[in-house]
Amino acid sequence: MSEYIHKKHNVSVLLYHFVCPAKYRRVVFSEAVDISLKEICVEISKRYDIIFIEIGTDKDHVHFLIQSVPIESPTKIIRTVKSITAKEIFKRHPEVKLKLWGGEFWSKGFYVNTVGKHGDESTIQNYVKSQGKAEEYKKIHSQQLEMF
Repeated sequence: MSEYIHKKHNVSVLLYHFVCPAKYRRVVFSEAVDISLKEICVEISKRYDIIFIEIGTDKDHVHFLIQSVPIESPTKIIRTVKSITAKEIFKRHPEVKLKLWGGEFWSKGFYVNTVGKHGDESTIQNYVKSQGKAEEYKKIHSQQLEMF
């Protein structure tokens, strides 16, 4: 769960839901690549003001639930994540590079949405966690429809 981040001049709880597709929507997220991606993200957290609350992979895209500080824009956050993870995945998994041409791992675009601490953080967290599991996806969405 997210926590308040205390800095010298601010306290914040900024949560972002990012979705990043692999280049050409190629199926590149095997179990081994998924594990590596999560390990790389742990290392990113140690060096940057980026906290990964949840990471969910599907075959051709990844959902990130990320907490950061107000000084970092969503674009800068995802640019950092995408550049470091791409380099490291290519290094650790040369077989992935064979599926992609042009030397790029991620598509240029991404989806981002803010997540409210006191609103639907757990819903998004469960959604991200259940990526690639169709039954969980249907269960979560049916619960959301019942709220309306």
